[in-house]
Amino acid sequence: MNHGFPEGFLWGGATAASQVEGAWNRDGKGLDTQDCRSMPAGLTREQKNSWEFKEMTSEKLAAAIACKDEGTYPFRWGSREFDRWEEDLDLFAEMGMKIYRLSVSWARIFPNGDDAEPNQAGLAYYRRVFEGCKARGIKLFVTIQHYAIPVHLVEAYGGWKNRKVIDLFVRYAKTLFENYGDLVDYWLPFNEINAGRFHPFNGVSLIRDREENFDQSVHQALHHQFVANARVVALAHEMLPGVPVGCMIARFCHYPATCRPEDQLQCLHDEQYTNWYYTDVMMRGYYPAYIDRYFETMNVHLDITDEDRELLAAHPCDFVSFSYYFTQVSTIDEGWEKTGGNLVVASKNPYLETSEWGWQKDPTGLRITLNQLYDRYHKPVFVAENGLGATDVLEQDGSVHDPYRIDYLRGHVQAMRDAIEDGVDLFGYTMWGIIDLVSCGSEEMTKRYGVIYVDADDAGRGSFDRYRKDSFYWYRKCIATNGEDLD
Repeated sequence: MNHGFPEGFLWGGATAASQVEGAWNRDGKGLDTQDCRSMPAGLTREQKNSWEFKEMTSEKLAAAIACKDEGTYPFRWGSREFDRWEEDLDLFAEMGMKIYRLSVSWARIFPNGDDAEPNQAGLAYYRRVFEGCKARGIKLFVTIQHYAIPVHLVEAYGGWKNRKVIDLFVRYAKTLFENYGDLVDYWLPFNEINAGRFHPFNGVSLIRDREENFDQSVHQALHHQFVANARVVALAHEMLPGVPVGCMIARFCHYPATCRPEDQLQCLHDEQYTNWYYTDVMMRGYYPAYIDRYFETMNVHLDITDEDRELLAAHPCDFVSFSYYFTQVSTIDEGWEKTGGNLVVASKNPYLETSEWGWQKDPTGLRITLNQLYDRYHKPVFVAENGLGATDVLEQDGSVHDPYRIDYLRGHVQAMRDAIEDGVDLFGYTMWGIIDLVSCGSEEMTKRYGVIYVDADDAGRGSFDRYRKDSFYWYRKCIATNGEDLD
């Protein structure tokens, strides 16, 4: 039996290029899909949580492309890390971080996605950042696509529903391997690949008003991502032998609302269709039998070649990673109370507390998830995202008191330790939004995740100076004691 976190456990933090970098049009970077998500001033929280606000339309995209400044597009300024990355890495090193999970902006490397040559200024930027991590003793976990793709690929190709985008993505990945293969310790082709279903513009860059059969387009696009994932795994194993490549989903852990058989069956289906389908394809190498009935119900008929099937079977991922924020209830009761979630609306569990944004806090669900994943695939597991979005207050003396975040993290660290003692091969944890960034779901800075405060508001006003929160010192102690001192 394992006791406590293993020696060498990878404690760290995670961000996404589109949410922290800013510099949306500098050094040759092209416009990407996240640059085109707007947050008009004056919206209520209810409006921000509505699908009408979150969904991209052709009209919204056209307005974004026409806008030549930052306007009401928060991802265009992010946390200004493009200019302050050295300061941020110093803070990460001070905290004792072992690993930094970050993403590369595809549009900073290939501004249009199909350019003949990569943007040298973009390549140089990431080499500086990656070498800066290595100089500080911080390992690198790099996400190749964290939602954002060059907007040209949406306009000219139709996004991921076009098979041609597979080749463009593989060429982009190969460029990263050629330039940073000596620096990166872990690679992840796609962030939260199941986002293609729960937020199609983020996940597979599709716009509903352009599709005749939206479900068909979404799942065909997802299939192209599965194929691209397998090709990138194959390429990495060829070019960078011994360097692990993982897969990732947004993990939605479900509990049946009652012992009513129909609720139990609904829970099984929810787990299959929102979680297992994606990891089964990437970890087992084939489409699971249960998905056929789902596709028939959705009138989905995928174009899958024999070569596709061979690729998927031959190149499964080396480890499985996931984001974990909350759990939800499965029920056939359409009147069941709802609450907020990670870009979704969830059925509420009456036994759990909720965050300020309605997300249900459930450390036990993390332990359950870790056990389920390891039992299903018998490969190493990594918690790629976990954290609490909350409103923080910067005091006049520069301090930020966030005991609610410390309490949240403490519970989830304990759950990971319990899972390891259950026998799970868990080798790392990167807390989401290690530094305050623009929230992907609500597109605001007010919903803060970091243990490092960024002095900026939802309109991008402020000094963008960094301040250590109380949780910074707590996490530093947690890392220093390898998860033993959680007081």
